[in-house]
Amino acid sequence: MEPSDEALCQRVAKRDEAAFDLLVARYQERAHRLAWSMLRNAEDARDVSQEAFIRLYEAAGSFRGQSKFSTWFYRLLVNLCLDHKRKHRWWKLWVRDEGDDRSDSLLERQPAPAVDPTDKLHREQTMKALGEAVDRLAPRQRAAVMLRVQEDMATYEIAKVLKCSEATVRVHLHRALTTLKKTVEKR
Repeated sequence: MEPSDEALCQRVAKRDEAAFDLLVARYQERAHRLAWSMLRNAEDARDVSQEAFIRLYEAAGSFRGQSKFSTWFYRLLVNLCLDHKRKHRWWKLWVRDEGDDRSDSLLERQPAPAVDPTDKLHREQTMKALGEAVDRLAPRQRAAVMLRVQEDMATYEIAKVLKCSEATVRVHLHRALTTLKKTVEKR
């Protein structure tokens, strides 16, 4: 039987490298996906998710088991993403990375193509507009949406990750979804 994430974290606190490797294997893909969803840049997502694992290794002793390990780890990751966005906001307004390809966005993935090319074009335009609307959401709103949609986290878990009340999470989700709904209705 596989050890729980919480047990592995306790072993990591004692500098058990094998336990750390197991946690990295379990969470690496999800961490990168969540970081990319928040930062929309593959290199930044890779760097921030790697930094999250470094912080995990250094801070494993501070995990008290009051929440699930995943909640604790996602809080660490989301905070790093928010910090990264704050630190790098000023120059990204002036410099647009020409290599920034957003075509692999999870929001742009669609079901099988429609038979009618007009429907397909409309759907592509709608998904592009939706992806752009997600990019314009406030960082905490985007984090709440991505934790709900990608990680299927409950409101109380998102509240722990974002260090806010469940009511605040519901407000973030409501405002984000209202904004996204308006974007889709405009199409």
